[in-house]
Amino acid sequence: MAKTMEQLMDLIDKIPDEAAKPGEFILPELMAIQIAHTVRDDDIVFAGTGLPMVGIMTANFINAPHALLIYEAGICDGKTMHVPMSVCDHRAANLCSSLGGLVDTFGFYLQQGFVSLGFLGGAAIDKYGGVNVTCIGDYYKPTHRFTGSGGNSDIGTMAKRTAFIILQEKRRFLERNEYTTTPGWWCWDFKTNEWKPKKEVWKGTPFADHGPEAVVTNMGNYKFDKNGEIYLDTFHPGVTVEQIKENCGFNLNVKNVKGQTAIPTYKELFVLREFVDAELIFLPQKVEYPASIKKLIEG
Repeated sequence: MAKTMEQLMDLIDKIPDEAAKPGEFILPELMAIQIAHTVRDDDIVFAGTGLPMVGIMTANFINAPHALLIYEAGICDGKTMHVPMSVCDHRAANLCSSLGGLVDTFGFYLQQGFVSLGFLGGAAIDKYGGVNVTCIGDYYKPTHRFTGSGGNSDIGTMAKRTAFIILQEKRRFLERNEYTTTPGWWCWDFKTNEWKPKKEVWKGTPFADHGPEAVVTNMGNYKFDKNGEIYLDTFHPGVTVEQIKENCGFNLNVKNVKGQTAIPTYKELFVLREFVDAELIFLPQKVEYPASIKKLIEG
């Protein structure tokens, strides 16, 4: 598809905003677009490397054009056209509002309370949204040690809302994590040595009402109820509620399921493939467009 960026931009409004058919998209594309829909137009977003970056960039095109993106390495409000390889990739600094470092992103934007949405990943998550990116097993003699928080705990507690992207397996969706790196809506009260609602433990702090809002996995989308407990919101195409329950390490609340996750539209897929991750840095492959869409693109 030998077209200039300007020609591709002119095509966006010509691509139909209707749902694609099975086989015309892949699961990572659906997940990235679901991530994008958690972004509000007035959000200041702190995103980690990978699908979180793909999601926020997609949101800037389709549903949140005024959302501002902050990268951990110090880049604020960059205008890159294709997704960077990491939060340190200087392509993300193109036309940025400011270019600083970790002290700026964490010490000023995050700790001062400016970040409204954090996008994070995790190795495991518990039923209250607590995330483990530290270790499996005993902390001092773990069976597996991960790379560590890397800002996960800071972002997850100081951003007003947090969305997580996690692969779903029974060993990753737990009643309680073996180690909690980033507390969810329930956390450990060291004064009483018991689990309590975060709003009680952190009462009187600016972060008592900050916490996880959504979780996107390879099987479904999740939200949290008024008690801070996770529940299934929608299930992805080709996945059943029973399969999801089988891949969950606790009794998952499925009473509030709305139905199947919305299928990506051709316009959303066009934006994702031709602008956001055209180089396939995070998406594993490109799926061929149907003949009608291909005709529109090729002119």
